Amino acid sequence: MDLDFSLDAGALTARLVDVPSVSGDEQALADTIDAALRTLPHLTVHRDGNAVVARTTLGRAERVVLAGHIDTVPVAGNLPSHTERNLLYGCGSCDMKSGVAVQLRLASLLTAPARDVTYVFYDCEEVEAERNGVLRLSRNSPELLAGDLAVLLEPTGGVIEGGCQGTLQAEVTARGERAHSARAWRGRNAIHEAGQILGVLREYRPRQPEVDGLTYREGLNAVGICGGVAGNVIPDECVVRVNFRFAPDRDAAGAADHVREVFAGWEVAVTDAAPGARPGLAHPAAASLLATVGGQPRAKLGWTDVARFAELGMPAVNYGPGDPELAHSRGEHVDLAQIAGCEQRLLAWLGG
Repeated sequence: MDLDFSLDAGALTARLVDVPSVSGDEQALADTIDAALRTLPHLTVHRDGNAVVARTTLGRAERVVLAGHIDTVPVAGNLPSHTERNLLYGCGSCDMKSGVAVQLRLASLLTAPARDVTYVFYDCEEVEAERNGVLRLSRNSPELLAGDLAVLLEPTGGVIEGGCQGTLQAEVTARGERAHSARAWRGRNAIHEAGQILGVLREYRPRQPEVDGLTYREGLNAVGICGGVAGNVIPDECVVRVNFRFAPDRDAAGAADHVREVFAGWEVAVTDAAPGARPGLAHPAAASLLATVGGQPRAKLGWTDVARFAELGMPAVNYGPGDPELAHSRGEHVDLAQIAGCEQRLLAWLGG
């Protein structure tokens, strides 16, 4: 498939949606995007696996990075795309091929932007962190990601969402004493003991801290439980898996300390952690974007790759078309008017 930059952003989104690109199978779409960008003489294009980076080099005082992932979750009977009442349906339409379509339109239209622009189209955002295309680029070619501000075109409903939450996974283990179930009094049931862990979670009152003017909501929840030996054995171990979504005024180490404090008296093993990112709205480029977009910014309740850019020392925000609550659903869709509005506002901001 060839990409036609003369199509409006909604029609271009439909073209992108109709190229399946489940995480790990993005090559066809990456090849299509790569080939299309190489026809634009004002851009320099780089390729790293199934990530494509295109850059202007005009010597402007500021550089903005626009980033979007090209992968989707597995298809759920929602391809090919179709349109109903100005809504485009299809896998990835909201998360986030509409944002990618806006990036592509901007790349073709902005031949002499007021700010230099880096367009990043990357793979494997929807799967484990080690496969993430931005992470790979940050290791292989960090200079390609350098800039003054990063904007991730994640679905935000056309509202600027600052920063993001951090996320932590931990295993909390209840211990018991194994025994025959016919003589249960001779043991101690670890699954029953785990009820106290669940009790702590039921009584937990999460913070809602204000960070740089935006209010974040933390959450500590059980997401899995594992225990049991056999149908006639009192189990001696039960593991409760918990997820902690924490505000960006904590770092990953502080989040881990908090979880250990909450579950004092039990064994706690932190199995994964990713820091969040502060809002970054005080940066002049972010303030300029906010002035152009308008509206009331809000905190990003979730983890996005703004955190990776923050680790590179760049402020980053989320701004894109689509309702994030529709992401990954069988009925995923995006409002075509919202795609056009996002494109128009970013054109106004970057065009100066």
